[in-house]
Amino acid sequence: MLTGLFEPLHLIVILGIVLLVFGGRKLPEIGAGMGKAISNFRRAYKDEPEAAKVESEKSPKV
Repeated sequence: MLTGLFEPLHLIVILGIVLLVFGGRKLPEIGAGMGKAISNFRRAYKDEPEAAKVESEKSPKV
């Protein structure tokens, strides 16, 4: 169903549209923001089991 979805020509067209919409000056800022968001998401995902364990130890047992 999704075969051939991201062929090189498709990616070039998508990049061209992004350049037209955001302009060349905004792309580095967008890339940096996306990189920070992905790293924060990974860090939060990795720390989630530890945070849940700490919360369960803090909560009073009835």
